[in-house]
Amino acid sequence: MYILYGSEVSLYTGKIRAYLNYKQLPFTEVLSTVSVYKKIIRPKTGVTFIPVVKTPSDEYLQDTARIIDYFEAQARANTQADTNTNHLSVVPNTPVQHLVSELFALWGDEWLVIPAMHYRWNKDNFPFIYEEFGQVVTPKAPKFVKAYFGKKLAKKFQGFVPLLGITEKSIPHIEDWYENTVLHYLNEHFATHNYLLGDKPCTGDFGLLGPLYAHLYRDPAPKQLMDKLAPNVAAWVKRMNNPSAEQHTSAAARNDINTPDFLENDEIPSTLLPLLKNMFAQQWPVLKNTSEALADWREKNASNENTLRFIPRTIGQHNFKIGRSETENVEEQRFVFSFHQYKLQRVLDVFNSIEQPSLELMSLLEEVGGLEYMRLEVKDRVAFEGNRLVFE
Repeated sequence: MYILYGSEVSLYTGKIRAYLNYKQLPFTEVLSTVSVYKKIIRPKTGVTFIPVVKTPSDEYLQDTARIIDYFEAQARANTQADTNTNHLSVVPNTPVQHLVSELFALWGDEWLVIPAMHYRWNKDNFPFIYEEFGQVVTPKAPKFVKAYFGKKLAKKFQGFVPLLGITEKSIPHIEDWYENTVLHYLNEHFATHNYLLGDKPCTGDFGLLGPLYAHLYRDPAPKQLMDKLAPNVAAWVKRMNNPSAEQHTSAAARNDINTPDFLENDEIPSTLLPLLKNMFAQQWPVLKNTSEALADWREKNASNENTLRFIPRTIGQHNFKIGRSETENVEEQRFVFSFHQYKLQRVLDVFNSIEQPSLELMSLLEEVGGLEYMRLEVKDRVAFEGNRLVFE
């Protein structure tokens, strides 16, 4: 039996909970109260981030991308796995789909945090959010008591909003982008596909689920917006959270196909192209600059070994653009998040692992503006020492 330490209000807990359910892994969920943080999470992981998964062998896994890596590797190593288990893999084994899956995982994990945080903290989600955070402090108290203590804790998380570049200047463009690009094109896609790449979820689906569930579907104000503007996205959120119903709701079942799978012939649905273009236009310049900023930061701190041992979560600020299109966007400042380089490396490693990229892959990347970015060379790679970021 695995143990998931997390919270319903937590973006990344929602992601890994859905993954564990989909993989049919036996687990219990423990609310990450103040006591759990003090007695388990901090001592066992060395950091204060959730979710954390405890394995039956007393390993404590942290960071959702690495947690999924762990379980996928376990499944591949288990030569006795039955056919059904093999078909539950969320990592496509064809190059184009594998790369696109990781691109969406990165986009969901690190870029859709922007609308997630905006719609949570700048919209009418109160006292709901305060009560949710109050669960962590006083889980058995009445709602009004939870709201009182939760408000104090929530202020800490609310303080991250301007760090992401969410300001009075950028908010109108963030809302326009989220509602008329993110929701619009995902709604069109999920009108004809159950998941990103076919009839079963990939790593990209789970990356998207984090922000699109915990913040943008559970919180009252953005939930109303999603239900109104993107009912197909809301239906996808429900599918992701209820994998046991998959055989009854998927196109595979309607066509009497026994095993849901990714699309054949390494196909990428054309409905995803506008989103791929948007992520390369907006997120990838930030990722490129993050890598450059991290190299500069290392050079400037080269004489201080203590400073260099663990890389801080933020290393200054840089500009970014966000909006519906290149002509309808705004430029603002945000903090440089060093962890994003680790996620950048994951995507580049997938591309660089393809021995002979096909003409179809190169044409796709050229079409969506991603070919130049796939050729990025990271000067100073990062890795993990325990659960803290270090230079490789």
